[in-house]
Amino acid sequence: MSTKVFLSLFFLSLLTFVKAQKPEFKSPDYSLIQKNIGDKNSEFYYPKLLKRLKQNDTLLTGNQYRHLYFGYTFQKEYNPYKASKNAEELGKYYRGESISEKDLPRGVQLFHEALEENPLDLRAMNYLTHLYHLTNDDDYAKKIAGNLHGLLGAILTSGDGMKCETAFHVISVTDEYMVLNRFQMESVSQNSHSKCDYHEFQKGKYKIPGFYFNISTFYGKIIE
Repeated sequence: MSTKVFLSLFFLSLLTFVKAQKPEFKSPDYSLIQKNIGDKNSEFYYPKLLKRLKQNDTLLTGNQYRHLYFGYTFQKEYNPYKASKNAEELGKYYRGESISEKDLPRGVQLFHEALEENPLDLRAMNYLTHLYHLTNDDDYAKKIAGNLHGLLGAILTSGDGMKCETAFHVISVTDEYMVLNRFQMESVSQNSHSKCDYHEFQKGKYKIPGFYFNISTFYGKIIE
């Protein structure tokens, strides 16, 4: 199966999931999430959820993924502005600059290290899925893709993106572009409106004028 077909099938299943779930979107209750992830007796206790994510547990539920994604904002490691220590080398893979088969093992190592730094790095997760497919390890690629599916599902069930009041909630700006890429959409401009980012689309190109993303978890905040 080609890389294009593999990824297309995965994201087709994601969009089918979103379509089925869209009427039930609900903005995250951050206070409740913070309470749940700090309760050692809760199924949402964050250290346990994070361990299951790293183990590629296929039994994680949609609500558990929501607690993983939005709950990360309450972890001391959370910093939406921090670049990976290997950002320059990772950039070559993201841009596809002279990457050959012999570079794949190093790429796999780099993206695993990026996920150790930030286990909710959706962009790294997406590219690692791609690399495992290129190394013919589709079983492992599907496990990582499952995590990506669940975490993107958390975003896409947090709103409909049609206005600021019902915006998709994200915990980093890069996740906005992950959503756009998954819908195969491009914005012509991006503007911040208080707690929301707005991505405007080329007029008439899509059925909607743009998408709103709620950035209230990090807008205007200085995170050390």
